[in-house]
Amino acid sequence: MKKVSIKDVAKLSGVSISTVSRVLTGSAPVSKELTEKVIKAVQELGYSPSSIARSLRNGATKTIGFILPDITNPFFAHIVRGAEDYLRKHGYTLIFGSSDQDKNEENHLLDVLLSKHIDGLLFTGSGDSNPKLLRKIEQGLKVVFLDRIIRGVNSSYVIVDNKKGINLLLDHLIENGHESFLFVNGDKNTFSAKQRHVAFMERMKSGKYKHEHYFTGFSYRAGYNFASQFDDILEFDAILCGNDLIAFGVIDALEEKGIHVPEQISVTGFDDIPFSKHYKPALTTVRQPMYEMGQKASELLLLMIKEQLSTAEGIILDPELVVRESTRRTKI
Repeated sequence: MKKVSIKDVAKLSGVSISTVSRVLTGSAPVSKELTEKVIKAVQELGYSPSSIARSLRNGATKTIGFILPDITNPFFAHIVRGAEDYLRKHGYTLIFGSSDQDKNEENHLLDVLLSKHIDGLLFTGSGDSNPKLLRKIEQGLKVVFLDRIIRGVNSSYVIVDNKKGINLLLDHLIENGHESFLFVNGDKNTFSAKQRHVAFMERMKSGKYKHEHYFTGFSYRAGYNFASQFDDILEFDAILCGNDLIAFGVIDALEEKGIHVPEQISVTGFDDIPFSKHYKPALTTVRQPMYEMGQKASELLLLMIKEQLSTAEGIILDPELVVRESTRRTKI
């Protein structure tokens, strides 16, 4: 029996080969009328070049997209691993891309993933809004937010209790005699950084403690540059950092300036990425259950895809304080 080719589909549907290709891959817009002709021809001929063609018949590609800020950040890498393991176990393939905290790149990735006919999307945004994504959700795209919630969007999410995490760190520092705090936070446009800022300022409003807060970025370079340029850093007993990467940069910059951690100043992180326990000094931080976050988000998304979840569901996981060598007791 002769194998059906794309030429046969084009002939039966009365369109060009390139039009058939565009319909099957979603690489460019095609009118509804022509799309229906191509799909009908594909179904009649049983043409099946790939999972894309199969999806036209059964309505699913068994593919999930994931847009995240930076795959080189170990925090996100472990979330991706958790998601990938869960999805693979349930017969799905994960496709992911890094936005590099750039909204244009984020939207480009969204277009690319939609052209692959994904069944659903895991999403960690570069900011606190995305009108394009909101429109896609309103059109039926299944989305679960991870780590960062997008303002004005009613969809399921998995986050860690950021406020509790900051309070765990402050409890530890205050119990060990610290009375002045410098908070080197992450990106000001992100949900997680905003939540940590709110928690910090709520704790400081009593007036008991000297404090300053700065938004930077969630990277080693952001922490390093900040600490290198901040002249009066020893006016503070402790530096809280928006994540572990910021803390690594701060510690390295301080050491280059001849300021020793924790002998002269305490430094804390947030995440507990694997390298944190091996850093010099080993980093006091808050552990986020990264792998579990990826698993839980994937579980929610599959429930949405299978229409077993009728309303948006939010999961807030507990952080855990991890005390190591980068903090000290200031008073006996």
